[in-house]
Amino acid sequence: MGKNILIVEDHADIRRLIRMTLEMEDHQLREVSRAEQAIAEVAKQPPDLVLLDVCIPGGMNGVQLCRRWRQNRWLDGMRIVMLTGRSASEDLNAGIDAGADAYMLKPFSPMQLIQTIESQIVAPRGIA
Repeated sequence: MGKNILIVEDHADIRRLIRMTLEMEDHQLREVSRAEQAIAEVAKQPPDLVLLDVCIPGGMNGVQLCRRWRQNRWLDGMRIVMLTGRSASEDLNAGIDAGADAYMLKPFSPMQLIQTIESQIVAPRGIA
């Protein structure tokens, strides 16, 4: 059975690529482009997994949003995969320190995306 996945990405082309890749799987997909929309979507129905762009508009970036969600015990089971074009080690460390379960660099291949998602949704948080 598919998982509920929230895509938080401000670039429509990247959202489209992610959606097209994941439509082949049996996942329920929701998409937003701004931080405040992501907060509302998670509050309405927490997803199993969030694909979270580091650089998003809306008052906070992806790292801040990840940190906010990780402070909420109600969301402990929600997996977060950070997406970014920034490859510096300090950017990677900031995402991991904020509580991200995985970090993907753009551009990524559809196969990389599928493999990362599968590795994150197979095991409970903290095990993969």
